[in-house]
Amino acid sequence: MPDDLALLRRANPVPASDPRYQDGPLGHEAERRLRRLLHSGTPARPARHVRRWAWSLAAATAVAAVAATLLLSGPTTAPAVAAPRPLTVRAGSAPVPLRELADRAVAAHGSLTLRQGTHAQTWSLGLSTGPGSRPPITLPEERVVRWQADGSHTELVVATDPRHPGTPVITDADGTPRTVEDGHVLSRKMYWPSWSDAPPQARPPHTAAALRAYLEEIDTTTTTNTPELVDAVSRLLDNWTLGSRENAALVRVLADAKGLRPVGALTDRLGRQGQAYVYDDIAHAGQGMLILDPATGAVLGLETTATKADPQYGLKTGDVLSYSAWMR
Repeated sequence: MPDDLALLRRANPVPASDPRYQDGPLGHEAERRLRRLLHSGTPARPARHVRRWAWSLAAATAVAAVAATLLLSGPTTAPAVAAPRPLTVRAGSAPVPLRELADRAVAAHGSLTLRQGTHAQTWSLGLSTGPGSRPPITLPEERVVRWQADGSHTELVVATDPRHPGTPVITDADGTPRTVEDGHVLSRKMYWPSWSDAPPQARPPHTAAALRAYLEEIDTTTTTNTPELVDAVSRLLDNWTLGSRENAALVRVLADAKGLRPVGALTDRLGRQGQAYVYDDIAHAGQGMLILDPATGAVLGLETTATKADPQYGLKTGDVLSYSAWMR
């Protein structure tokens, strides 16, 4: 139980300087509500985790059309719907080549351990068209997956946006677009034991050659297609929190792909320092940005932005289509 309560207390990450970040006991009422959530017997629907920005625009249209109504008739506090601005590289910062970053990751050997499970914050863009359509909106979620010794695992998904702590959030996780309170539990599931030997459930290797083969099992086009390689990496990180050796191997794989261009340093959406590497996703009229920890090589985030405007959906060049931030 203490671990579960700590998990929910971290459901809305804020900067370390914020007093809410300091660990401390919850009030009696908060503890009671959290325990009721953890032990309620209501079956949860599976969370829909958007993997790249290639949404079905028709489905997104229906979502945003209802969400637009919520903006007019929802809570008195305006929901967090504004699309995040693209991350910008710090002016004058020096780009770090992936091979140099791989050497740094090797030097960090032993400081991080491999762990099955993940903790991620995601944003995805909802688009609408036609009469009465509204500007694009974002659907933010946080997902925590933890595995147990017997091979079972739990998944907790909450609606939260760390850019707007305490502000209502729009969600469509249960098929009905609506506004919910910040930190609202969207899905809480427990899965029976599973010991799959196929990636990405299988334990990832810690050498570059073996990890490359592992990623190819996730997606057979990863050897020639950088966007698909990054997508396979994203699927890996949705199942595992990598250790130092795996991070070093992964940076080697990314360096060998030669499709990622170093562009410099930035601060990610959770306030962490990172090095950015961009690539073109021509098939989806987008550009991807992979953000890596400058010391360990760990993947911190993945952002995709539009490289082509689509006035029909209110989409502008440079709009953020999706973002994922992985945490330990």
